[in-house]
Amino acid sequence: MLTQRQFHEHRPLTTAHLAQTMTLLSLSAIELRQKIESALASNPALELLEERRCPTCLRRLSGNAPCPVCSRPQTIAVDQPIVFVSSREDFQTHTSTRETETPEVGVPIAANPDDLPGFVLRQIAPELDPADRPLAAHILTSLSEDGLLGVPMAEIARYHHVPLDRVQNVISLIQHAEPVGVASPSPQEALLVQLEVLAENHSVPPLAYKAIREGMDFLSRHRYNELGSLLGISTAQAREIARFITKNLNPFPARAHWGDINYTSQKAEPNTQAYSYPDVVISKLNSETEESPLVVEVAIPLSGTLRINPLFREAIRQAPPDKTEQWKSDLEQATLLVKCLQQRNHTIVRLMRRLTVMQRQFILHGDAYLQPVTRAALSKELEVHESTISRAVSTKSVQLPNGHIIPLANFFDRSLHIRTAIKEIIEKEKEPLSDTQICKLLEKRDYFVARRTVAKYRSMEGILPAHLRKPNHNRRNRTHKTSQTL
Repeated sequence: MLTQRQFHEHRPLTTAHLAQTMTLLSLSAIELRQKIESALASNPALELLEERRCPTCLRRLSGNAPCPVCSRPQTIAVDQPIVFVSSREDFQTHTSTRETETPEVGVPIAANPDDLPGFVLRQIAPELDPADRPLAAHILTSLSEDGLLGVPMAEIARYHHVPLDRVQNVISLIQHAEPVGVASPSPQEALLVQLEVLAENHSVPPLAYKAIREGMDFLSRHRYNELGSLLGISTAQAREIARFITKNLNPFPARAHWGDINYTSQKAEPNTQAYSYPDVVISKLNSETEESPLVVEVAIPLSGTLRINPLFREAIRQAPPDKTEQWKSDLEQATLLVKCLQQRNHTIVRLMRRLTVMQRQFILHGDAYLQPVTRAALSKELEVHESTISRAVSTKSVQLPNGHIIPLANFFDRSLHIRTAIKEIIEKEKEPLSDTQICKLLEKRDYFVARRTVAKYRSMEGILPAHLRKPNHNRRNRTHKTSQTL
């Protein structure tokens, strides 16, 4: 198992340490293995000992079993998970029995990546006039990496020989899909669209619209005195409005979380990973009982103990003058890598411990039980920067107790439980229900969303509008008649 020495001193991270830790944190277990193998091949100060030690407590281990100390319950509380780091070899041993189980029908084993144009097009397709599909394709393929429209609307209208308002209608439809504000011509308009959608279900400061429309320059430069004068309020109130905008809106829609991937990285290098090797495995301590602690194994990619080569450290004292600086640099890089790997493990363990407590019902019972949680809220709770949470989540996958492998980002999907409820309502409908009727049924479940949001979520799930759906009882009758004939 890959083991790193522990460093528990609470000292501020240096710039190099922080940068290296953030880089390693964003890698999946497979990518991390490649990184370590490359370092071992190029840096003589590193060595990998063929021995089994616990990555956390450094206890020597025998056989293929996990650490008997770190993998045992620390409390009798059922809702408190057992979280520990495990090597890839141990990982495969513990999960091999689950891999032979038959998965439930209708739940994907692997993630299905999508790019931003495809992700948006699937949402708007049911409401898009077939004649406007070329316009939508032109707009979506003209998006910048930030999700903003890179060509003037007039140019699109001239190219397709259509009125400008027709292009505007298609853009408006796209702007109200996820991520909200995509295809806006400017960050300012993206913010205004997001504010409009947010106001449908949440209270919005009345002056927020004016702050964005007229005070964008003051907002971007954090000039709250001038913003307050423009809005006729105090500097403190202007600062509160700016804080609201920063917390809830994103001027660059593609940089916000959407789908299962990040568009910027998708454009640079398409992500075709099928999540066949999860980064985290969650299982039940006792699969026979419902009230059982969850066991969370965080994977590290290699077997053995990664450490500084003691012979190399001694050799530096007798290094030739022309080699001294290079060898010292190798030693520093090796020491930094070992420390940062330990920090990476510690961060992911903390993240998974808290997520497993918050999302226990989702882990055990499925999408309908997902609790809405944001990366920003979790970062405050764990007292780390939001970017740290984003890097820890990106490209990672989790194997659930039922054997299904999902992106870790699903734990932060704030609409998944509502989309699941919409699917359940439509599956049980006798006659096709309109989006307005579905809204009212959702309210009875304490899900308060706008009709337009229901239409968007329905489209994301690939469900047709009411006028194109067939009654369920007709489908049941046909099935019944077919079974009688057979």
